[in-house]
Formats: sequence, structure tokens, C-alpha cells
Amino acid sequence: MRFGSLVLVVVLACFSSTAFGDEPKFAIAIHGGAGSAKDAMSPEAAASSEKAMMNALTIGKKILSEGGTSLDAVETVIVFLENDSNFNAGKGAVLNAAGKHELDASIMNGENLQCGAVAGVSTIKNPIVAARRVMTETRHVLLAAGGAEAFADSQESTIERVENGWFTTQKAIERLEQLRKMEAIENSTSQTERLTSKTDYMGTVGCVALDSHGNLAAGTSTGGMTNKKFGRVGDSPIVGAGTYADNKTCAVSGTGIGEQYIRNAVAYNVAAQMQYGKTSLAEAIEDNLENRLDPADGGLIGVDKDGNIATGTNTAGMLRGVADGKGRFEVSW
Repeated sequence: MRFGSLVLVVVLACFSSTAFGDEPKFAIAIHGGAGSAKDAMSPEAAASSEKAMMNALTIGKKILSEGGTSLDAVETVIVFLENDSNFNAGKGAVLNAAGKHELDASIMNGENLQCGAVAGVSTIKNPIVAARRVMTETRHVLLAAGGAEAFADSQESTIERVENGWFTTQKAIERLEQLRKMEAIENSTSQTERLTSKTDYMGTVGCVALDSHGNLAAGTSTGGMTNKKFGRVGDSPIVGAGTYADNKTCAVSGTGIGEQYIRNAVAYNVAAQMQYGKTSLAEAIEDNLENRLDPADGGLIGVDKDGNIATGTNTAGMLRGVADGKGRFEVSW
């Protein structure tokens, strides 16, 4: 596959009684980050990532098939992925230029447009849990750094804390060291930032879901970019950039160069194209990947209000999974 080529996968799931019969009406899509092709990984690493994605999809499908809410499915799936070191979210998150972890996450309820997010947190084990508590326990949308940590202190019974080093893996250490050596050799910040931005955003996780009650939800969680500047915040905790959900249209989660998703309001733009331009979810995702983002910028997953699923990437690959009430259950790159 040519690096930068667009790959779009569309799953149609018409939510009519004829199509579903007596089966629960739901749909779910998850991603484990865009940018990395399967054949660029070791067989062991690829198999481990695929197994984790399969397990996460099983968890989400079970919640939805039993009548659970899309919000619960999104949060639970992302918690699972945050705890799996195959991904760049929670355990296994990348290291910033200061050699520390700063984590971001957001979640959104398509039923009422309520949303919550945290950015730059360093001791919250599962940022997606904190993001949902910001949504339900405060009048705010986004809490950052020390403010988010202080909020977590007030929610100690529901938000688990860890030392910053808990997130560290040998893989993250080695990649930071590699990039620091590149910087020393090249003696060019712009060159290092280019290398970082195009190769080190892989592993962000996201989940979008439609439940049997007809409600959509979306969530995204990430450790950001290796060697990012201290305090840098990407698109994952920015509602409308990396995450968006509205029962009128769709639920979307993005992965890739966060700055590009913020500049183009990508997640919201997908929903807006559907609402005002009357495009399909698949058309909106394809348009954003081809015409608003640059080649190799990232990928998107989405579920619309009728249960149609669309996923796409303009990178070399994106590990993803899709499932619905008709029995569909697939993991692919």
C-alpha cells in the first residue's frame, strides 16, 4: 500500500425491522491509531495489537447487545485500550520532550451534545474516565493539567491515580531516545518535528457507537506525539476536532496529526457536511481525508444515526474494528 493513499471502508447497516429482525439495533467502530501498516510491524506486535482490538470490540459489542448505552460502551472500550500497552493511550503512552507523559481524552453524548475532556494530565490512570466525570460532574467541558488533577482529587472514588512512570514502556523510552539522536545528528528542529509528526502519532485510540436506544456517543484518548513540547495539546481532547457526536448525524473519532484536525475542525466538519450538505457519512469522511487533511495526516471512524459505519485513513494503515446487531464483527488494518 502506498504511504499516504486513502483507504476507506464502509459498512452499511440499515436500521429497519426488516434488516435486523429481532436482533438488537446497534453499531460500533473502534480504532487503535492511524499511521502504521501491519507489514511494518513484527508479526508478534501485529498479532498482539489485533488481539487487543478484538477483545475491545467484544467488550463493546456485549454492552450494546445487552441494551447498554453508547456512552458506557465508549468509555469501557477506551478504558480497556488505555490499559493495553500496544497503544499510545494510558499505559504505553509516548514520552514528551521532558521525558514525561501528558495524556488527553474526550467523550461526547450525541443525545444532548454534552461533552467532557481532560488535557495534559499526568497521574490519571484512565483519562477517558476523568473526561466523562468532567461531563457529568461539572458545568465545564475541558479541564487541563493541574486543574484536571485537582478535579481528580475530588473524585478519588471513581478516578484511579498512578505515578507518571506507570505509563512508561521500554518502547516509549527507545523511541524518545531515537528522536533525540536524530535531533542531535540533524541539528535541525524543523527536521525533527517533521519526522516526529509523520511517524509518532500512531496508537491513539477511539470508539464510536450507536445504542439500541438510538443514541450516539464518541470518545478518543491519546498520549500525543513522541518528543512533543511540554504542554502541547492535540485534537483528542478538543470536541469538534478529534471527537464529535450528534444524534442528528453521526459520531466521529479521529487519529493523526492533531494540529491538522484542530485547524480543520475535522470531526465536526464530518457531521456538518451530513447535516447541511446532505452527504453520507462515508462521503464526508472521504472528503475530509482527501481534501482537508494532507496525505499521511491520519484517519477517521464514524457511525451515523442509522447505524451505517465508515472508516478511512490516508496513512499506510489504521487498525480498526467494526461490529453491529446484524452479526458483523471484523478487525482490519
